[in-house]
Amino acid sequence: MKAITTEALDALSQAAACRTRLRANWDIHAGATDPVQRFCNAIEPGSYIRPHRHGEAGKWELSIALKGRVVLVLFTPEGVLTDRIVLSAGGPTFGIETEPGTWHSFAGLEPGSVLFELKPGPYDPAADKDFAAWAPAEGDPRCSLFEVWFRTGAIGSAPPARQP
Repeated sequence: MKAITTEALDALSQAAACRTRLRANWDIHAGATDPVQRFCNAIEPGSYIRPHRHGEAGKWELSIALKGRVVLVLFTPEGVLTDRIVLSAGGPTFGIETEPGTWHSFAGLEPGSVLFELKPGPYDPAADKDFAAWAPAEGDPRCSLFEVWFRTGAIGSAPPARQP
């Protein structure tokens, strides 16, 4: 049995804060072949999660805030920001289910934020997600511009301009 405790979430957040990516996952499921993938995802402020979609039919994603505050951002296929939904352990919105094929990302709004995520398995890294061509890959110098845009960009705004 795996208990999701305050201590476990604090340790996960501490691990995320020490990593370059500023996030850390804790898999609750037994492995990649499990038919239901469930995990805790600690996302610290400043962590860049490249916009993506889960394109396979039936591959929805449920995200619930266990600690802190995280923003879910939604985009058109061209990268226009269409919505920003704050998920907060204190409410009023605790969680949301993202439909298959929805372009999205997350950004941490306060230290110690942790989401519980649930989605159909099995997990196949080659087919799990499609990354947005209009957004930089992790490690690109523009990632910090995008992470700020996720948190502060106007609804209807286009991605930050590409720099040469």
